[in-house]
Amino acid sequence: QVQLVESGGGLGQAGGSLTLSCAASGITFGINVIGWYRQAPGKQRELVATMSSISGTQYADSVKGRFTVSRDNAKNTMYLQMNNLKPEDTAVYYCNVHRRWNSEDYWGQGTQVTVSS
Repeated sequence: QVQLVESGGGLGQAGGSLTLSCAASGITFGINVIGWYRQAPGKQRELVATMSSISGTQYADSVKGRFTVSRDNAKNTMYLQMNNLKPEDTAVYYCNVHRRWNSEDYWGQGTQVTVSS
Protein backbone atom coordinates (compact mmCIF):
# COMPACT_ATOMS: atom_id res chain seq x y z
CA GLN A 1 0.00 0.00 0.00
CA VAL A 2 1.36 3.39 -1.01
CA GLN A 3 1.53 6.01 1.69
CA LEU A 4 2.87 9.57 1.58
CA VAL A 5 3.34 11.34 4.90
CA GLU A 6 4.05 15.05 4.95
CA SER A 7 5.61 17.16 7.65
CA GLY A 8 7.09 20.58 8.13
CA GLY A 9 4.18 22.92 7.54
CA GLY A 10 3.19 25.66 9.92
CA LEU A 11 3.39 29.39 10.34
CA GLY A 12 6.03 31.40 8.54
CA GLN A 13 6.74 35.07 8.15
CA ALA A 14 7.00 36.97 4.91
CA GLY A 15 10.59 36.80 3.74
CA GLY A 16 11.23 33.73 5.84
CA SER A 17 11.73 30.06 5.01
CA LEU A 18 10.03 26.74 5.60
CA THR A 19 10.90 23.23 4.50
CA LEU A 20 8.31 20.57 3.77
CA SER A 21 9.11 16.85 3.77
CA CYS A 22 7.21 13.92 2.32
CA ALA A 23 8.19 10.38 3.24
CA ALA A 24 6.98 7.68 0.86
CA SER A 25 6.37 4.01 1.55
CA GLY A 26 5.12 1.31 -0.79
CA ILE A 27 6.57 3.05 -3.83
CA THR A 28 10.01 4.17 -4.93
CA PHE A 29 10.65 7.40 -6.79
CA GLY A 30 12.73 5.85 -9.58
CA ILE A 31 11.52 7.17 -12.92
CA ASN A 32 8.21 8.31 -11.48
CA VAL A 33 7.28 11.97 -11.29
CA ILE A 34 7.29 13.48 -7.82
CA GLY A 35 5.86 16.85 -7.03
CA TRP A 36 4.25 19.38 -4.77
CA TYR A 37 0.87 21.01 -5.24
CA ARG A 38 -1.03 23.53 -3.18
CA GLN A 39 -4.59 24.65 -2.66
CA ALA A 40 -5.51 28.00 -1.22
CA PRO A 41 -8.97 28.69 0.23
CA GLY A 42 -11.54 29.08 -2.52
CA LYS A 43 -9.06 28.14 -5.23
CA GLN A 44 -8.27 25.04 -7.25
CA ARG A 45 -5.27 22.88 -6.48
CA GLU A 46 -2.28 24.08 -8.45
CA LEU A 47 1.11 22.70 -9.35
CA VAL A 48 4.06 24.09 -7.40
CA ALA A 49 6.96 21.95 -8.60
CA THR A 50 7.66 18.59 -10.15
CA MET A 51 10.77 16.49 -10.58
CA SER A 52 11.63 13.34 -12.49
CA SER A 53 14.76 11.69 -13.84
CA ILE A 54 13.25 11.83 -17.35
CA SER A 55 11.68 15.29 -17.58
CA GLY A 56 13.78 17.20 -15.10
CA THR A 57 12.46 19.86 -12.73
CA GLN A 58 9.65 22.32 -13.34
CA TYR A 59 8.28 25.14 -11.21
CA ALA A 60 5.24 27.34 -11.27
CA ASP A 61 6.15 30.87 -12.31
CA SER A 62 4.96 32.17 -8.96
CA VAL A 63 7.62 30.19 -7.05
CA LYS A 64 10.56 30.18 -9.47
CA GLY A 65 13.73 31.36 -7.78
CA ARG A 66 12.19 30.97 -4.31
CA PHE A 67 11.23 27.28 -3.97
CA THR A 68 13.40 24.22 -4.56
CA VAL A 69 12.18 20.65 -4.89
CA SER A 70 14.57 17.83 -4.08
CA ARG A 71 14.57 14.19 -3.15
CA ASP A 72 16.64 11.67 -1.24
CA ASN A 73 16.19 8.31 -2.94
CA ALA A 74 17.93 6.46 -0.10
CA LYS A 75 15.36 7.80 2.36
CA ASN A 76 12.51 7.72 -0.17
CA THR A 77 11.72 11.26 0.87
CA MET A 78 11.06 14.41 -1.13
CA TYR A 79 11.43 17.98 0.07
CA LEU A 80 10.23 21.45 -0.78
CA GLN A 81 12.49 24.23 0.40
CA MET A 82 10.52 27.47 0.44
CA ASN A 83 12.46 30.72 0.74
CA ASN A 84 11.40 34.34 0.64
CA LEU A 85 7.88 33.37 1.61
CA LYS A 86 4.97 35.58 0.64
CA PRO A 87 1.47 35.79 2.13
CA GLU A 88 0.11 34.46 -1.16
CA ASP A 89 2.01 31.21 -0.53
CA THR A 90 -0.54 30.46 2.18
CA ALA A 91 -2.21 27.17 1.25
CA VAL A 92 -2.47 23.48 2.03
CA TYR A 93 0.49 21.79 0.39
CA TYR A 94 0.25 18.24 -0.96
CA CYS A 95 3.02 15.94 -2.13
CA ASN A 96 2.34 13.70 -5.09
CA VAL A 97 3.85 10.71 -6.82
CA HIS A 98 2.68 10.00 -10.35
CA ARG A 99 3.49 6.42 -11.25
CA ARG A 100 4.36 6.28 -14.92
CA TRP A 101 3.55 2.67 -15.76
CA ASN A 102 -0.14 2.92 -14.90
CA SER A 103 -0.60 6.72 -14.64
CA GLU A 104 -1.82 6.39 -11.08
CA ASP A 105 -1.48 9.32 -8.67
CA TYR A 106 -0.78 9.12 -4.96
CA TRP A 107 -1.24 12.04 -2.58
CA GLY A 108 -0.12 13.01 0.87
CA GLN A 109 -2.63 14.13 3.46
CA GLY A 110 -1.71 17.78 3.05
CA THR A 111 0.06 20.18 5.37
CA GLN A 112 -1.02 23.75 6.10
CA VAL A 113 1.41 26.58 5.38
CA THR A 114 0.40 30.03 6.59
CA VAL A 115 2.54 33.05 5.84
CA SER A 116 1.99 36.22 7.81
CA SER A 117 2.89 39.65 6.48
